[in-house]
Amino acid sequence: MQAHFCGYVPRPQTSNNQAKGLFGKRDFIYVPETDTYRCPAGQSLIWRFTTVDKGMTLHCYWSSACKACPLKAQCTSSAQRRVRRWEHEAVIEAMQQRLDHDPIKMRVRRQTVEHPFGTLKAWMGSTHFLMRTLKHVSTEMS
Repeated sequence: MQAHFCGYVPRPQTSNNQAKGLFGKRDFIYVPETDTYRCPAGQSLIWRFTTVDKGMTLHCYWSSACKACPLKAQCTSSAQRRVRRWEHEAVIEAMQQRLDHDPIKMRVRRQTVEHPFGTLKAWMGSTHFLMRTLKHVSTEMS
């Protein structure tokens, strides 16, 4: 009998839009039945084209209704908001769903995985602290 293991890694947040005060990609809901995104204003962003960027196949979506949208200032400074979807994004969404259903897994992961990686980095010459917060860094220093 073969054991089944699932990874528990937090979803990467790579958009700078939230730092600018704009809607992030997580505010756009993917609808797999129609292969569209639903924006915070309720509009559908439809598939427009597929491209390959740095070896990744990305699907690009946007709506023609953006120009007249009352939420446009909160969404984008461009003519329309474009959302890109990686061809394997469903895997990341499934992983995030597992984390949402069992958030304790990240606490266990931090305790068992992150520290050994920090130790390996130190052995390889990195001078960063292994711990976080002033209390823990002070202990590590002494």
